[in-house]
Amino acid sequence: MAFNSIHFMLFLPVVLALYWTLRRNAVLRVAFLLLASYYFYMSWNVLYAGLILGSTVLDYFAALGMQRWDRQAVRRGLLVTSLAGNLGVLFIFKYYNFFVDNVSAVFGLSHGATEAAHHSLLLPVGISFYTFQTLSYTIDIYRHKIEPTRNFLKFALFVSFFPQLVAGPIVRASHFLPQLQRKPFFEDRKAENGLGQVLLGLFKKICIADVLGVTLVDPVFADPAACSSWALAVAMYGYAFQIYYDFCGYSDIAIGVGRMLGFDLPINFNRPYLATSLRNFWRRWHISLSTWLRDYLYISLGGGKGSPWKTARNLAIVMLLGGLWHGAAWGFVIWGAIHGLLLGAGRVFHHFTGIDADREDQPTISRIARIIVTFHLAAGCFVVFRSTSLETLTSYWSTMCSLTPGAEPIKSLGYLALLTAATMEWAPRPWLLATAQAYFRIPSYAQACVVAGSLLVFAALGGTSAPFIYFQF
Repeated sequence: MAFNSIHFMLFLPVVLALYWTLRRNAVLRVAFLLLASYYFYMSWNVLYAGLILGSTVLDYFAALGMQRWDRQAVRRGLLVTSLAGNLGVLFIFKYYNFFVDNVSAVFGLSHGATEAAHHSLLLPVGISFYTFQTLSYTIDIYRHKIEPTRNFLKFALFVSFFPQLVAGPIVRASHFLPQLQRKPFFEDRKAENGLGQVLLGLFKKICIADVLGVTLVDPVFADPAACSSWALAVAMYGYAFQIYYDFCGYSDIAIGVGRMLGFDLPINFNRPYLATSLRNFWRRWHISLSTWLRDYLYISLGGGKGSPWKTARNLAIVMLLGGLWHGAAWGFVIWGAIHGLLLGAGRVFHHFTGIDADREDQPTISRIARIIVTFHLAAGCFVVFRSTSLETLTSYWSTMCSLTPGAEPIKSLGYLALLTAATMEWAPRPWLLATAQAYFRIPSYAQACVVAGSLLVFAALGGTSAPFIYFQF
């Protein structure tokens, strides 16, 4: 079920009520949350819950085996088994058809032969997220960073915890499992803040991201060659904010629901369009994935050690694979490759010039200029991310850069949503905090009216809202 559905609005209160009723019994509360998480996932596809269970069983026993047998060869074999099992399933469901298409193109195989080699399996929702989450556990065990848990229920809940199961944030076992050891205490303030974050996330998703998609982005990307250069430029900005508020909204809801259940989930976004460089952008955007790629891939390749050219190579490889992680399409690969090349070039430039684009003491004008440049680089790359084919991408850029007239299918509501999105992102933080504090200062009955009104609006719009963009990854 999606967070912006009526189903979830009925599901969540029941889960909250039963969970806090069972809070005194550790086994029952963990077992209940585990059942609720599997029910949440099976609302999409009952059979695919078996994939999560299989990954859970594989990594649970692989971790215990690494603890029991201290021989390096055995530990390495168990880690390889975990990697092969998890990444093998991911490859079959997500990349197999893409692989077949490209092999067929290289060897000139007939269309009929290619189609015959395809499978028709649906991509399991969130498979990339929970795969990376379980792999982080076995890799950390292998590196002696954490000890494996012997409690299967707790480990299974770590893998399948429903707020962040299908689109993150990607949580580490070292962060989540210790929280299961503590007896939960219900705190009014924490639950209130969690609800506020849920409502903010729904607002970002339904009232900004979905409106931008329907009224601005989708009409332009449907036929970019027929649109004016102005419409294409606005749609570029619109999609940059659509994908941001869609994913950031999901993360806000996940973190807020976790907080209402007494859990602390890691922040996933930190105002990325205020970044002063692409390196800084990736420290603010999809933070749980960025840190995962850094800790388990970039550092394994050598990280920043060695020459600046080796560092640039490592960055290029990491971002190329990061682009492929998002989906089995050349647009994602090209998007990752562009980011990798720009990050690598930035690292080489810094090495030879000593100029740090992210230093805190830079003049305000310089900082603003760097923010503008970085935002346009990110927004331009997202056009690659959004384009459904290389032909669409080529048509988009050639038409936008030619400054030609054409159709302008953008509705007034789209401009309003874009202005709201930009204001929320670039308004000074004290202003945003003052707005939140003003809400908490109003009487409780007024806060309740705001919440009730918001829920009614979201319920009315939820039936026609688009699915979260990152569900496809």
